[in-house]
Amino acid sequence: MIAVARLAIAIGLAGLLPFILGASALFIWPENSLAVVSYFFLYSAGILAFMAGVYWPIALQLEDRSYPMSPLSTMLISQTFFLIAGIGLLLPVAVQMIIYPLAFLALYFVDVRWMTLYWPDWYRKMRMMLTGVAVITQLVVATWLVSAH
Repeated sequence: MIAVARLAIAIGLAGLLPFILGASALFIWPENSLAVVSYFFLYSAGILAFMAGVYWPIALQLEDRSYPMSPLSTMLISQTFFLIAGIGLLLPVAVQMIIYPLAFLALYFVDVRWMTLYWPDWYRKMRMMLTGVAVITQLVVATWLVSAH
């Protein structure tokens, strides 16, 4: 495995820690749930926006049209997820707990359905695992919120 793959995997795994710690914190410190949930969804939006930004370099490198997706399509996909991330923060928590897991799943779907030619096999496998953990923690937080109220 190339060094960049190892680094991306390490950073990806480290990026899961705030998701896992945030979901766990609700059970450990329920009295701080408002802050925990706020930071959890802020982090969710940040990661979603970061992942949307991954498509920018692809759009910029498609000048020779060697891939089936146009640079405009790639850029529009990127901006759609970026806007979902940002606008989601302005919405009530009850909506955030629905939007963010769906957005992470949709982002993964885009990667494996439309962007599969752009990514090496190790990246797609890593994304499946990272997305799975992110979505599970989103569902844990949503379940906690529903049961707490």
